[in-house]
Amino acid sequence: MTARRRVGEHLDGGTAHHRDKMHPTALMYYPGVRHRQSPAGGGFDPPEFLRLAGHPLRWRLLGELARSDRQVTELTELTGKPQNLVSYHLGLMRKGGLVHGRRSSFDGRDTYYAVDLARCAGLLAQAGGALHPALMLAPPPPQPDGADVSVLFLCTGNSARSQMAEGLLRSRGGDRVLARSAGSHPKPVHRNAVKVMGEHGVDLTGARSKHLDEFDGDRFDYVITLCDKVREVCPALPGDPEAVHWSTVDPAGQPDGVAAFRRTAAELAERIGFLLHQLGRRRHELGS
Repeated sequence: MTARRRVGEHLDGGTAHHRDKMHPTALMYYPGVRHRQSPAGGGFDPPEFLRLAGHPLRWRLLGELARSDRQVTELTELTGKPQNLVSYHLGLMRKGGLVHGRRSSFDGRDTYYAVDLARCAGLLAQAGGALHPALMLAPPPPQPDGADVSVLFLCTGNSARSQMAEGLLRSRGGDRVLARSAGSHPKPVHRNAVKVMGEHGVDLTGARSKHLDEFDGDRFDYVITLCDKVREVCPALPGDPEAVHWSTVDPAGQPDGVAAFRRTAAELAERIGFLLHQLGRRRHELGS
């Protein structure tokens, strides 16, 4: 006797007991019941972010690059893994768009690697949503008030990159963050930096360039170098600040003028957006 026939007997005949109680397996064959099919082929393949970041070494590399831009030799030292193995995994993540490399402006033989946090955030949200809609990521709520966090931005001339970074952090961090900037060889603030920051709602008309000696003896929680050369010559600062490097192209040295400054501003705005989450967590820890 087929399952469908048994179902018919349950529905059209038999005892009242049979009509009222139908075995669940019989429903599998009943023509009026629809079943959701599993995706065919690769429907259950892990999301892209999990495939790229799921390897222990790649996850470690992403963690190091989330803190600061690094050279391969530094990543080799930090992870304790052979350079060829580190380079191989960096290559996979570059191909997947999680990290990118940029030639050092100080020594063209070196390459600084950086993580694309915006792309990671998007892929991570997709990974959660692929498992269940309730796991789609949302931005964390603002951190409660706590202790101030201080940040010093450094570049060579303190005329563009570091001034722009300071202005953006001042604007977005408000009273919660103390932002300063300086240079190893200061020169006047670039007019295009003032113009482009005005487009971001940041007024640099009264800004002046400063030598890093002006902050000799001051203590900062973070020192962020934006110039590859300054990173190599930056002296040790008191208070053991966290040293971070953002390998950023000098827009004043690019041929397309104000357009280069707009690219730099966009890159700095994105980096500072992520930095604020780090600073918020630090303030929360200090305030707890």
